[in-house]
Amino acid sequence: MASEDGQDNDEILLHLYMHDYFIKNNMHETAASLRREASVPDNSVQIDQPQGILKEWWSTCSDIILKEYSEGETYAQMSDHMMQTEENQNTDDMLQQQQVICDQSLGFFTKDSKFHVSGKCHTDLHHKSFFFGEGRSLNCSTEEVLCCDFSSDGKLLAIAGREEKVLFWNTEDHNKFVTGESHSLPISDVRFKPNSTMVATSSYDKTVQIWDSAEAGKSPLKLQGHGDHVLSLDFHPRRMNLLCSSDRNNEIEIMRLDSGISTKILGLISLRFEPRNGKLLATSSGNVVNVFGVQTYKLYAVFKEHDKEVQSICWDPDGKHIISISEDSARLWSVSERKSLHELSSTGNIFQCCTFHPWNWKFWIIGGYRSFELWNPFESNKTLTIDAHKELVSSLATSIEPEMVASTSYDKSVKLWASP
Repeated sequence: MASEDGQDNDEILLHLYMHDYFIKNNMHETAASLRREASVPDNSVQIDQPQGILKEWWSTCSDIILKEYSEGETYAQMSDHMMQTEENQNTDDMLQQQQVICDQSLGFFTKDSKFHVSGKCHTDLHHKSFFFGEGRSLNCSTEEVLCCDFSSDGKLLAIAGREEKVLFWNTEDHNKFVTGESHSLPISDVRFKPNSTMVATSSYDKTVQIWDSAEAGKSPLKLQGHGDHVLSLDFHPRRMNLLCSSDRNNEIEIMRLDSGISTKILGLISLRFEPRNGKLLATSSGNVVNVFGVQTYKLYAVFKEHDKEVQSICWDPDGKHIISISEDSARLWSVSERKSLHELSSTGNIFQCCTFHPWNWKFWIIGGYRSFELWNPFESNKTLTIDAHKELVSSLATSIEPEMVASTSYDKSVKLWASP
């Protein structure tokens, strides 16, 4: 049945639900644009869902949509498949509505984000990504931002780079504050101590500094001992007074903050602890990824298949896989099998950094030139591309709870990408 202005009632209902969802998720500009362009009625819809009813619909069908796109289906083929699935399965009325709405909502166009599929399927959609929602620009730096990290509870985001100070952004009330003192040269890496307000920073000034975000004006603890630019650092996930840092001389320093004792070993530039129990430490130097036993310092695995220098490494939250990024490729490694499982070519893009998807861990987010590549290595070598910044994405960080991704860029911007 059509309304007086010729709109189908189902379409009107969809627009009302979408408008309600955008409002409840603080996408007010998008909501206003939808109201203007789709002539959304002024009368509100009473929906007892704090984040909007589309939260449940999109969550249910996102895996279906991703799978179909990765297999190279066109939009029409995907629509037919979803409708056929709906007819054949014995589902309740809500699930049937979810698939119909999912199918319809793919046609919603906005100017805020560009979403397209790389690979054999060259579909190009101006589509508000249901993977991240809107990217919130923090506009908090006048210099290039090189690194970021979330606190364990996701309430704080630490941001650093060429300004030589650490800026903290409260993700709940959106307040920001900066450390009183600074490094003397740019900050290369920043990491929160697990379940703490403290962060560690590494810098080109050859030092590591420990800051407390709860007392940002207080002087940091300065650790000296490296002979060259300190490039990367990380806290142990369980032995939280254990901090590792590595420098340009391929030297790693393992520091025990409670006792002041440190140990040095050779051969590393970037590093990350295995996230579950910290028994392994993944490192990179040149085009090689090494995995060491933390207690023994013995080499556990060596991955040598990159052609160019490794820029970034990241564990999945289960500690089973490592993804490593070089300028021209991404590789997924099985730690237990000690081998490469999948490779993704950058195909003209410039890969720089990576992180895991906050609510779907089989997907990886790869930062490149102006965009993200969303990749499920177990499905195919096709990616979903989301426009993100105006320059190269310099770093990525994930918060599992609440579900967020932070991105920084050489365009001096920082963005938060929240779950729908």
